[in-house]
Amino acid sequence: MEDDQEHGPLGPDTVFAAGCVLWRHAPAAEEGIELCLVHRPKYDDWSHPKGKLKAGEDALAAALREVLEETGHRCVPGARLPSVSYTAAGRPKHVVYWAAETRSGSFAASSEVDAIVWLPPSAARHRLTQPRDRALVDSLLDALRTA
Repeated sequence: MEDDQEHGPLGPDTVFAAGCVLWRHAPAAEEGIELCLVHRPKYDDWSHPKGKLKAGEDALAAALREVLEETGHRCVPGARLPSVSYTAAGRPKHVVYWAAETRSGSFAASSEVDAIVWLPPSAARHRLTQPRDRALVDSLLDALRTA
């Protein structure tokens, strides 16, 4: 059993996932950046790109893989952001996040993610479906200010 400082012990039935708060420079936008959100038709929600770790996969490698799979963008990871724990489909889920700046790529819709949007932070906060994802916007902005 792993111990997470933010959420206590994580049990053997915990689903581990990783993702990124993906951003890009946008001088004309609020605070000079835009964030990428993904729409998942299965849940009809807007979230940050994330996904489950494969067996033996490093969390950061998984986060970068998921960003590429879901958004079509390659990115450079930055600061580690807070982890988020919640229950999904009756099982505990633990997601670790990083800030990540996009470098290249283009989106192609799939059955998992049918749309992405690039929004300034305030608009991204409003578009995100889950409050836990909104807190990550503030964490990203704090990390970029102190970088």
